[in-house]
Amino acid sequence: MMKISGKRIIVTGAGGGIGRQLVAEIIRRGGEVVAVDINPENLDKTAALAPDKIKPVILDITDSEKVWEFAVKPDKLEIDGIINNAGIIQPFVKVGDLSDKDINRVMAVNFYGTLNLVRAFLPQFLKKPEAHIVNLSSMGGFLPVPGQGIYGAAKAAVKLMTESLRGELRDTGVQVTVVFPGAVNTNIMANSGLKVEVNEKNKKQAQKILGANDAARQILDGMERNRSRILLGKDARMMDFLYRLSPNFASGLIAKKMGDKLK
Repeated sequence: MMKISGKRIIVTGAGGGIGRQLVAEIIRRGGEVVAVDINPENLDKTAALAPDKIKPVILDITDSEKVWEFAVKPDKLEIDGIINNAGIIQPFVKVGDLSDKDINRVMAVNFYGTLNLVRAFLPQFLKKPEAHIVNLSSMGGFLPVPGQGIYGAAKAAVKLMTESLRGELRDTGVQVTVVFPGAVNTNIMANSGLKVEVNEKNKKQAQKILGANDAARQILDGMERNRSRILLGKDARMMDFLYRLSPNFASGLIAKKMGDKLK
C-alpha cells in the first residue's frame, strides 16, 4: 500500500473543485504534486497553495501527443502516481438531442483524457517498486441517468477500463483504484460550459451534499489503503446497493426523478 508522504502525484483537473482539494490534501500528507489543468488562471490559484511543493502544468489531456510528450520529456520529474480527476458533464438533454460536438467533447475529456494519462505513464510505473493509478468514474458510470447518457457512457468506459487494468496489473507493483462520486459540491457545471442558475434553493441543496474537501480526503484514504473502488457520498453508496439488489428498481427510481426535467 503506497503512502502519500514523500511521493509525487499527478492530479488532473487541479484548477478547482475536487482537484484543488486533492492537491491541498496531498501536500498536507507530506507529498508533492504535479498539478495539471487546461485553465491557466485556475491553475495559478492552485499552485499558490504551496509553490515549493506544486509544479503547475498546462495541458490538454485530450491531445494524446501532448500527453506523451509530457510523460517522456528529458527534464521530467519522478512520478509515483496519477489521480485522473479531470472531467466534464454534458448538457442536460436526451441522447438524440445532443450535438456531435458535445458528444465528442464529453468522451474526449472523460474517457480518452484518462486513458491518455494511463497509457503514457504506465511504462515508467511498471519499472518502480510501487505506484498507484486512481481514475474517477461516477455514480452515473454504473447507474443510467436520463439526460446524462453520454456522460454516463464515458464514465462507464472509465469504470471498466480501470477494473480491467487492476486485473492486468495484479502481479506488479502498480495499484489501481476507481472512484464513484455521487453529488459533490464543485464547479463542474461552470467548467463544462453550462449555465448555472444561482438561487436560494440551489444554495441550500449544495450545503447538503458532499464537500470537495471531504471527497478529496476519502479518495486519498482509499488510495493509501489500496481500495479497488471508492464510493463518495451517501447517494452513491445507496444507489450502488440498490442497483446491485434490483437494477430495474434503481434505474426506474432515477428515471422517475430525472425524467420530469427532460419534458
